[in-house]
Amino acid sequence: MAGVPTVYNQITSNRFKTFLIMFLFAAFLVVVVYVFGLAFGYEGPGILGFVGFALIFAGIMNLGSYYYSDKMVLALSGAKRIEKKDAPDLYRIVENLSIASGTPLPALYIIDDSAPNAFATGRDPKHAAVAVTSGILTKLEKLELEGVIAHELSHVKNYDTRLMAIVSILVGTIALLADLFLRMTFWGGRGRNREGGSGILILIGLLLAILSPIIATLIQLAVSRRREFLADASGALLTRHPDGLADALLKISADKEPLEVANKATAHLYISNPFKNKGHGSVDWFAGLFNTHPPIEERVKALREM
Repeated sequence: MAGVPTVYNQITSNRFKTFLIMFLFAAFLVVVVYVFGLAFGYEGPGILGFVGFALIFAGIMNLGSYYYSDKMVLALSGAKRIEKKDAPDLYRIVENLSIASGTPLPALYIIDDSAPNAFATGRDPKHAAVAVTSGILTKLEKLELEGVIAHELSHVKNYDTRLMAIVSILVGTIALLADLFLRMTFWGGRGRNREGGSGILILIGLLLAILSPIIATLIQLAVSRRREFLADASGALLTRHPDGLADALLKISADKEPLEVANKATAHLYISNPFKNKGHGSVDWFAGLFNTHPPIEERVKALREM
């Protein structure tokens, strides 16, 4: 029926918004580097070389993240790899959903923590891993657990795990460049600034050096929130049972226990915010900009309408 949300148009909408945000992120990185170069007196071929060097540096960082970010995340989370004999019910659910989604069976990990949560990582479906807490296995019903696993497999199939690793490196690159600019300006770049960069450009550069890491983080969190909506929709399409995932999200969010092994670097990977912090009142909109996940109420509403 016209005007009624469906799984398919939810997926299409979220993909478009994510690609748009990623394009703006790349453009923002180029603008930041360009302004920093002008502030230091680069111009003509020099400024192009400065921008090129920064982009090459970001590319090298992305390459390292491409191959090793999953291992680092699993190690930081205290996840232990399991075989079928260790958790046969979980293994069968993952096997069946992997067949249904047409993706290879991921490596399975369990985090020994009673807080219910889960995440996926890996550079592509052939090198993917899904980690769940021991708490999620004991606190969710089978249909709810299937919804969670379908959500995580959708992250893998949609290459969200690779995308978020790249975005994290871009954020780190901007923060590193901003810090380098500030250090060079105050300690090593004053002579050069007087020779080449104008005062107004240096002032703009300083302002951008302060604001750009914040803006980059906001973009990263916006991408993360869009990918959660996309994985919800894709997971619902996979199980054909949106209510299973909706019920799981409500149960996970209602659990008051924070995940002990979670940290700021890995929080965006989990299916639900592992810190359990909630905003209220007139600051909800502003606080929401810094959330790693969309509000559970919005995710459940979207799933119920499918």
